[in-house]
Amino acid sequence: MRHLPSRPTRASRHRVVGALTAGLLCTAGAVVPAAAHTPAPAPAVAEAANGLALTPPMGFNNWNSTHCRAEFNEAMVKGIADIFVEKGLKDAGYQYVNLDDCWAVPQRDAEGQLEADPVRFPHGIKAVADYVHSKGLKLGIYTSAGTRTCDSVGLPGALGHEFSDARQFADWGVDYLKYDNCNNQGVDARERYTTMRDALAATGRPIVYSICEWGENKPWEWAAGLGNLWRTTGDINDSWSSMLSIMKHNLPLAAAAGPGHWNDPDMLEVGNGGMTDTEYRTHFSMWSVMAAPLLIGSDLRTASQETFDILSNEEVIAVDQDPLGKQGEVLSSEGGRWVVAKEMEDGSRAVALFNETGSAQRISTTAAAVGLPQASGYTVRDLWDHSTRNTAGGLSATVPAHGTVLLRVAADPRWAAHPPAVELALEGSPLVEAGRTAALTTGVTDLGRTPALAVSAALTGPAGWKMKAASATGTAALPTGRALTTRWRVTAPAGAAPGTYDLTLTAQYRSPTGKRVRASVPFQAHVVVAPPAGGVYPSDLPQLSASNGYGPVEKDTSNGESAAGDGHPLTIGGEVYTKGLGVHAASSVEYYAGGACDTVTARVGVDDEKGAKGTVAFEIWADGVKAASTGVLTNAMAPQPLSADVTGARVVRLVVTDGGDGVDSDHADWGDLRMTC
Repeated sequence: MRHLPSRPTRASRHRVVGALTAGLLCTAGAVVPAAAHTPAPAPAVAEAANGLALTPPMGFNNWNSTHCRAEFNEAMVKGIADIFVEKGLKDAGYQYVNLDDCWAVPQRDAEGQLEADPVRFPHGIKAVADYVHSKGLKLGIYTSAGTRTCDSVGLPGALGHEFSDARQFADWGVDYLKYDNCNNQGVDARERYTTMRDALAATGRPIVYSICEWGENKPWEWAAGLGNLWRTTGDINDSWSSMLSIMKHNLPLAAAAGPGHWNDPDMLEVGNGGMTDTEYRTHFSMWSVMAAPLLIGSDLRTASQETFDILSNEEVIAVDQDPLGKQGEVLSSEGGRWVVAKEMEDGSRAVALFNETGSAQRISTTAAAVGLPQASGYTVRDLWDHSTRNTAGGLSATVPAHGTVLLRVAADPRWAAHPPAVELALEGSPLVEAGRTAALTTGVTDLGRTPALAVSAALTGPAGWKMKAASATGTAALPTGRALTTRWRVTAPAGAAPGTYDLTLTAQYRSPTGKRVRASVPFQAHVVVAPPAGGVYPSDLPQLSASNGYGPVEKDTSNGESAAGDGHPLTIGGEVYTKGLGVHAASSVEYYAGGACDTVTARVGVDDEKGAKGTVAFEIWADGVKAASTGVLTNAMAPQPLSADVTGARVVRLVVTDGGDGVDSDHADWGDLRMTC
């Protein structure tokens, strides 16, 4: 987690007021089903007695897009309400328009009442609530279960004012309360959150109660009798690593969720710009499979059409809003290839095939494994491309890097009315040196109960690339379980610059009923350059891929957490390094070695700029095998030597994990990082 010198994030502000423990955030390391790493949560106690939020709340919260900046104001809130109606989001199920921190003035009035900031909300909160209600929507508000809120200014919190504040919220027409955890004066969390529950109940107004104590006291074990939802983690930020680590922390807690009481892995970042659309689709898919609240965190007034398309996908929303209220459970997560299945009220299963890794991966399971009964055939609905196929029981797909294929699978006697499902697969590494030819193998496999007829495969790429088939690209028929395998010779132009290029495998076929079907899967090829002979600094080489906890991976400076180039000299234990990488856990950086290198060496540790804070661990991987690692390193330790034998490896990956205690201040330096080739 990051610290910023000015305008800190909510999570940073938690630390400023001393309320956040070192164990708040989850590890970003690999996660397998809960039994392996995380004790199963105790079954939820009686659900909140208010009878609200029988499906996960859906709506908007301004924090992720505005924080406390001036653009958070009455005009924005009303504009979001208008967009909910105009863009069909209200019809899709979104109903709460929620205000976060900074809506109030710093001091209560003479009677001890809260007052809205007259600059931001010149007509007051009740007028805003009335406007939102006029659109058929509901208004949410924010305060903290402490003496002050989490903003650095410190606006009035509700500790000691619970009943009067709840009465004020009810009188204003508030329908939802987010109750934070800052400046809590050490008062027991259950006591503080119980008092506000009682205060809300005393108003007589139905108000959804969102407990935001960051998972510090395992609220999934006790909060179901108090609130409608509870945060399971620290704050999300608009990055792949943050979203991934929060998802991994929340997934094992499925037993605690149900109608009226939900695990809350924090608000959506979809559309804020820090992730790709593929990653945002994964974010939205996995939050829905986890039966998480869907609170939009982007400013919809400037959102792209792709953002609206993701947020308004009613088939995915239906997974989240299923009345049975089950949170999806992890069936497997080997090698970053996840299968998560969610039981649905109609007996079907929502199945997420999620690819955590940086390259396309084949992910598979079966109808039986996800809990469906034995049947003569099954229907498979792809919830992103909105197509329905039949399957004999196999569920499999090549999933793009950081992507998710979200399926809804049912034992359906009408399976034969649909074309057979096919799996498109890729074998071989899509690493191509410019002007040279690489070999790839593709497969088209019939997963259906019925045969695929007149099957053909095609591989396409950018202009100037050559895709030459070295074996058959078509067949008259593929029975169940049979595959059309094609070998390809792929040549990138001699002048192609290093980087990633989009390729697409497309299959066309027809069903026994004559319906023509086209299926495709995108993947990325990397044009790579073999490193020069001798010693080389990886910071001078192009990266195959990079992910980082905050901000970009920095070359030859420390990690500054935000924009590129905002770091400082790499410094560990007083030693300064002119070459290397500055990263923030959790981090992974890949380089092409081309089989020509033999060692990687570095001096590693936590950068001095974090004072006494930060714990990390370093790893070096060669072609997917861990070649070297450190133990947990702290800021009190001198730089540690790290060396790995990477002889013959095509890809070298440099990994930093969080040391097992969350990512607070985990600025990690690869000092004097060298590769000998």
